[in-house]
Amino acid sequence: MDVPDGVIEWLLESDPALRWQVQRDLLGAEEPVWRAERELVETQGWGARLLALEDADGQWDGGAFWPAGFTEDDWRRDRQPWTATCWALFQLREFGLDPASAAARRAVRLVGENSRWEEGGQPFWDGEVEECINGRTVAIGCYFGVDMASLVQRLVGERLADGGWNCERANGSARSSFDTTINVLEGLLEFERATGGTPASIAAREAGEEYLLARSLFRRLSTGEPADEDYLRLLHPSRWRYDVLRALDHFRASSLLAGTPPDPRLAEAVEIVRGRAVDGRWPLETDLRGRVWFTLDDGVGLPSRWLTLRALRVLDWWAPGPSDLSESQAAIAT
Repeated sequence: MDVPDGVIEWLLESDPALRWQVQRDLLGAEEPVWRAERELVETQGWGARLLALEDADGQWDGGAFWPAGFTEDDWRRDRQPWTATCWALFQLREFGLDPASAAARRAVRLVGENSRWEEGGQPFWDGEVEECINGRTVAIGCYFGVDMASLVQRLVGERLADGGWNCERANGSARSSFDTTINVLEGLLEFERATGGTPASIAAREAGEEYLLARSLFRRLSTGEPADEDYLRLLHPSRWRYDVLRALDHFRASSLLAGTPPDPRLAEAVEIVRGRAVDGRWPLETDLRGRVWFTLDDGVGLPSRWLTLRALRVLDWWAPGPSDLSESQAAIAT
């Protein structure tokens, strides 16, 4: 992995939520080193800031998927808000908040006791009706130590004939969606990481991955054309949205968990990501409009530390070899 001078230092100038992943995934630091940095997520930076916004009942902004009191007028003006409980917990998982921390245990307990999905009033950890929401809920729950076996079983049974998932299945859709599929795959992989998985969940994950691989992660199977040009634009936070870097990061995690080599069919997507770098940094190419608690990057068109971290660890996994880190970068790891 050829990392230009200054990039690692630039990444490490950020927040504990990002630094510990740089130490683990790019610098190969010993576990005590990155775990010590990860512990700071609860008390410093973005993690502490988001935890401080938690309501007394364990929710964020008064709701599971939507903020309390959110109206159609709000939607027309601001579009999708990203401040409610499911989005906050998903972000804390990405930050790497220690599931054993007091803050995490408290949130998991209170959300289970108090949070209900607006769609039908179901308890939060029971899931909603849409597969993309339930995939994210499984990922959150499994990461934070909740028993998600029942919701996993349900998702496994909702897989479509072409191998993936679609939130519009209940409305008659028989074709899978890239967006829904990646959300479910991340949940199934987190379930597998937490429990070892079941034969059915593993088979479903592999089938969903095959759905994406057969399409080179972004092409229509019928025509070979890009299924959506937005899938080629890198964004963060991803929320519900699919893009090729998010998919590659999933395949990296899946490969590392299973101990299997990268699939050659990922090559085109890898080259797309590689070609997006500007001076060794990856700019934010798009974002999702909507209300947020605070931003994590400097804006569209500017270098993104999160995208750079994800791109560099994907490229290192794709073509690992002798370290190209400078002596100063290598010293940081120890």
